[in-house]
Amino acid sequence: MKYDYLIVGAGLFGSVFAHEAKKAGRNVLVIDRRDHIGGNIYTREVEGIQVHEYGAHIFHTSDQEVWDYVRQFAEFNRYTNSPVARYKDELYNLPFNMNTFSKMWGVKTPKEAREIIDRQIREAGITEPKNLEEQAISLVGWDIYEKLVKGYTEKQWGKHATDLPSFIIRRLPVRFVYDNNYFNDKYQGIPIGGYTQMIGKMLEGIPVRLNTDFFEEREELKNQAEKIVFTGMVDAYYDYCYGELEYRSLRFETETLDTENYQGNAVVNYTEYNIPYTRIIEHKHFEYGCQGGYGNVDTDVNPKTVVTREYPAAWEKGGEPYYPMNDKKNNALYEKYKQLAEKEEDVIFGGRLGMYRYYDMHQVVAEALRCVRAEI
Repeated sequence: MKYDYLIVGAGLFGSVFAHEAKKAGRNVLVIDRRDHIGGNIYTREVEGIQVHEYGAHIFHTSDQEVWDYVRQFAEFNRYTNSPVARYKDELYNLPFNMNTFSKMWGVKTPKEAREIIDRQIREAGITEPKNLEEQAISLVGWDIYEKLVKGYTEKQWGKHATDLPSFIIRRLPVRFVYDNNYFNDKYQGIPIGGYTQMIGKMLEGIPVRLNTDFFEEREELKNQAEKIVFTGMVDAYYDYCYGELEYRSLRFETETLDTENYQGNAVVNYTEYNIPYTRIIEHKHFEYGCQGGYGNVDTDVNPKTVVTREYPAAWEKGGEPYYPMNDKKNNALYEKYKQLAEKEEDVIFGGRLGMYRYYDMHQVVAEALRCVRAEI
């Protein structure tokens, strides 16, 4: 059978494109080299808990169209992202807000907190930040940087903060209110039953081949379709002809524990550099109302929990690329690949890896919709 589109990657971008193309009457084939659909937002059930296999994913957006679109495929709970940061034996609320400042300095009013931050910024005397460290201090002062930014950032990127470009941190969220809601978006939540079933509904009626590596069957697959939608690494598609783009990778250690409630929150960031993981995720807390830990509230609480430690890692060929390293050097290299991609008449590149851009989920949905509407 000759397909109109071969979609390489059964993640969010590929699934939105596939759904819309099928709805428009096109024949679509989706392939993925993994043994499951969903890409990095894949969730699987363990002990009755939806486990985010590739790290925490909270859907958030202020775009009404995107919010209405994803809710066609899933009912979302009312989970609100309120991470906690742990520095040594101290716990702080994120994003930086009055709860954070009260714990750090003992202040009670926004005026007191502003005065401390402004004084530290003034004392630093940084007018033109030359690196990430100077940029962060010029935004939030030394105390917040030292305890909550420095170690976490250096682990995340695998470089000292003084060796990272300042533009990585254009701003840091500082709120002078007692509000632990991490996102400013109008809507947020997580699909009840997990992301995998949401992607499954997008792909209903569409043939999907798993455990299929595009590069191993490239010519045969290309001959089966008029056009390719490629959501993998753009430099890999061109056999790294200009060199390798840089990515950051992640490693996950997941375990099931015989306890109802391990850390009391879905996400706890570990901001000390000498602790090798950046955060611990306790997955049951993503499922609003099923977390446990509410004492006398009469709910059916799962006596087990699943936790994941997330370790940043350097990306190497054969590994999983999670984050593009969008510094000046890599962006310049990507522009060369982009010029090749723009000359392609029968290939569409999309998603984080295909467009070498750090997208959140709502941005992936919006870009996939824009792309498929322009195409069809």
